[in-house]
Amino acid sequence: MELFGFPIDTVYLFLLIASASMVILYILFGDVLSGADDGIPFFNPTVLLAFVTIFSAVGYCLETFSSLTSLYILLIAIGVAIVMDFLLYYFVLIPLSSAEESLVYTEESLSGRTGKVIIPIPQDGFGEVIIESSSGMISKPACGFDHEPIAEGKTVLVIDVQKGVLYVKEYDPIFQDK
Repeated sequence: MELFGFPIDTVYLFLLIASASMVILYILFGDVLSGADDGIPFFNPTVLLAFVTIFSAVGYCLETFSSLTSLYILLIAIGVAIVMDFLLYYFVLIPLSSAEESLVYTEESLSGRTGKVIIPIPQDGFGEVIIESSSGMISKPACGFDHEPIAEGKTVLVIDVQKGVLYVKEYDPIFQDK
């Protein structure tokens, strides 16, 4: 079969090369189109580029390696591209869009959290506290809230944070895992 005077497998190949090039450009310059996916979800550039790429790749492979007629290959390629696009959209893009944007913490977010003293806090001095978070361990300088000494290994509660220094009190939870 021919399309625009070219064999159909050549059309699929050119479409595959063009869509792969567009995917690379979209990866590099995709922030320019950042608002384009706010409307209808299936007109998202990522979904459209994935559809064209999958459609052309399946069409080219089937034209090259199978003995099916071009009409069946076209229908199979469209079907596979729709299914793969559906899976990409609902199992990759939607979860990624609802994922947390950043794992960065702010000083205000540390207040009220508990940590463990790794360098003892002397009276009127500084030690170090480590706080577990979703992005790993946060190690910060600390001093006693009421200027009391706190021994290494004790669990502390962050009362305040000022200029990067945690002001902590020794913490003894009522309900502990034992």
